[in-house]
Amino acid sequence: MTKGTATELYQALWNSADVLRSKMDASEYKNYLLGLIFYKYLSDTMLVHSSEMLEEKTENLDEALDMYREAYADDEFSEEFQSALVYEMSYRIKPELTFSALMEEINNHTFQREHLQQGLRDIEQSSNVFEDLFEDIDLNSKKLGATPQKQNDTISQVMKALDNLNLANYDGDALGDAYEYLIGQFAEDSGKKAGEFYTPSQVSTLMTRIALANKEDKKGLTVYDPTMGSGSLLLNASKYSNEASTIRYFGQELNTSTYNLARMNMFLHDVDPENQTLRNGDTLDVDWPQDEPTNFDAVLMNPPYSAKWSAAKGFLDDPRFASYGVLPPKSKADFAFLLHGYFHLKNDGKMAIVLPHGVLFRGAAEGKIRKALLEQGAIDTVIGLPANIFFNTSIPTTVVILKKNRDSRDVLFIDASNEFTKVKNQNKLEEKHLDKIYETYLKRENVEKYAHVATYEEIEENDFNLNIPRYVDTYEEAEPIDVVALKDEMKQTDQEIEAVSKELLAMVDDLEVTDDTKDIIDALKEVLG
Repeated sequence: MTKGTATELYQALWNSADVLRSKMDASEYKNYLLGLIFYKYLSDTMLVHSSEMLEEKTENLDEALDMYREAYADDEFSEEFQSALVYEMSYRIKPELTFSALMEEINNHTFQREHLQQGLRDIEQSSNVFEDLFEDIDLNSKKLGATPQKQNDTISQVMKALDNLNLANYDGDALGDAYEYLIGQFAEDSGKKAGEFYTPSQVSTLMTRIALANKEDKKGLTVYDPTMGSGSLLLNASKYSNEASTIRYFGQELNTSTYNLARMNMFLHDVDPENQTLRNGDTLDVDWPQDEPTNFDAVLMNPPYSAKWSAAKGFLDDPRFASYGVLPPKSKADFAFLLHGYFHLKNDGKMAIVLPHGVLFRGAAEGKIRKALLEQGAIDTVIGLPANIFFNTSIPTTVVILKKNRDSRDVLFIDASNEFTKVKNQNKLEEKHLDKIYETYLKRENVEKYAHVATYEEIEENDFNLNIPRYVDTYEEAEPIDVVALKDEMKQTDQEIEAVSKELLAMVDDLEVTDDTKDIIDALKEVLG
C-alpha cells in the first residue's frame, strides 16, 4: 500500500475511472467510483484505527486485517471491542466485508458483488449519519455488464485500480482535495450535466474570499448553501478561516445523488458530524431551516439558472417573499433563490450568489424586486464574470454580493468579463484575476474601464437597471488606420504576386506537352498569365 504525492494520489484515483469511462456517462459513473473510494476510505480508516485500539498500530492493511479478524473472532473480547469501535468510528464493517478482504476474494477469483453490496448496506444501517448513503450504487446495473459475471468483473477491475492506495494514510486536506479534484474532472467530462453538482474552484474561491472577508478569525462561523451540489462551495470556507475546525456547515440539495455526494465530501474533509447539517429537499418549495440557527454568517449559492418553480400565490404569505409584494416569474426562479438566501442571512452577514445577467435588467416582477432590494441597500456589489467558465453553460454570469443593514445604498460594479486565460475549451480565472477582483472589492474605488461605485441616485436615474455596461465603460477605440502605409503594403504584395506568377509560368513552359497534359497546361497558363 502506497502513499505518494498529492499529484500521484489524484492520478491514481482518476485512472481508476478508466474501467467505467467506456461503459457510461461521467454523470453516472461518478456515483460508482466516488462511492467505492469512500467505502475504501472507511474500510482503510477502520482497519488502521482498530489496530491502534489493539495497541499494535500498523498502516499495513493486510496486517491490520489479520489483527481485526482475530479480535473479531475472540468470543470473550469481541463484543466489547466491537462496541468501542462503533462508538469511536460511528460505523463498523465486518472483517470479511472490508475492502481488503474483498480484494482477497478478487485475487482468488471468488468475489461476488453481493458481498460488496452487503458491506455498503451494513454501513448505511450502522448510523443515521450514513443512512441511504450508497443508494445510487446499483451493482446489478446492465451498464456494468450484460451478465452477472461481467458485472462482477467490472467492479473487480475498479477495486483493483484502487487497491494500491491506503486512504487512511492521507489527512483530510489531502484526501478531500483529491476528492474535489475528481469531482472537477467528472464535471469537465459531464459537460452541461455538471451544473447539478459542481461550482468551478476559481468561482468558489472568489465567492468565499469575499463572503468571509473580515470574518477569518471568527469562531463558530456558520455557512449556508441551500443549493449545495457536491458541497464544494460550502467546504471552501475552511480554506479562508483561521478557525476552520469550528465552522458549522448547513446545506440543502434537491438531487438525492448529489446530496449523497456532498455527505461523502464532508467526511473526506474531516468535518465532524456535529458540525454538518445537510438536508435532501426542495429549497424553494418548503423553507429550511426553520429550527435554530435560521440565519447565517455567510450564504453561498450557485443555483440552477432560470429554473422553473411553482410561484404559487401562497408564497406571497411566505416570509421569504412577502415583503416584496410580487413573486419571481414561474419561468425564472433566479430571484426566488436570491430572496431565500437573503432571508437566511444574519444582519452582519454577507451573501454571494452566482446568477445569469438577466437578473440585472429584466423588468416586470423581477424589476420590482430588484428596486426593493436597491432601496434597502441590500445589493452591495455586482461582479461580471467571463463567459464560458462554467461547465454547464457558456453564457457570462454575475456574482451578486448582498448585505443587510448597510450605511449606504451605493453599488460597486466590477467588470471582470475579460479577466481570464483560455484553457482548452474553457475560460479560466487564474489567481492573478481573482486577486484583482478581490482587491478591487476591498478598496471599493473607481478603476477606469474595470470598476465603478455607483450612487443610489445614479442607479435611480438608470431606472434601477444594473446592467454592468451602463456603469463600467470598457470601450476601446480602434487604432487609426495609416492609409498611405496600407496602400504601400498592398502595392508590395501585388509586386510579389506578379513575380511568383512569372516564375511559375516559366516552369509551366518547361513542361512536356502530351495529349494527357495539354488541357491542364493550357489551364495553368490561363490562370497565371
